Amino acid sequence: MNELPPEARRNESVTHSWIEVCALEDIIPNTGVCALVGKRQIAVVRVGEGEELYAVSNFDPFSKAFVISRGIVGDKGGVPKIASPIYKQNFDLRTGQCLDDPEVRLPVYAVRVRDGRVEVLAPSQAGAQAS
Repeated sequence: MNELPPEARRNESVTHSWIEVCALEDIIPNTGVCALVGKRQIAVVRVGEGEELYAVSNFDPFSKAFVISRGIVGDKGGVPKIASPIYKQNFDLRTGQCLDDPEVRLPVYAVRVRDGRVEVLAPSQAGAQAS
């Protein structure tokens, strides 16, 4: 998943940089890990044994807790998903859309594997200093 997020394509004042978060082997298949990317907690989720990765916000809008990375990874009708560990709402890992409430969506982030290392594409405001 190397594509820029939709907001990056619409906003020229946003710059992006790939941030290394961990080794692919650090993520057990069908689980997630939490990474602090800038000031954002991002859940990086590995689906299956390969390099299928997704990155979504770690913030659960239903429980108001940063717990999505601890959710249950699975499949719902062919859609890779993660269920919140608190109230069990399901989120499409590709889009962040809540599968149980169409009004709710998690932010999604581009993620890739380079040389066995997982990287997340982190937007930052142009001209802002990296922290």
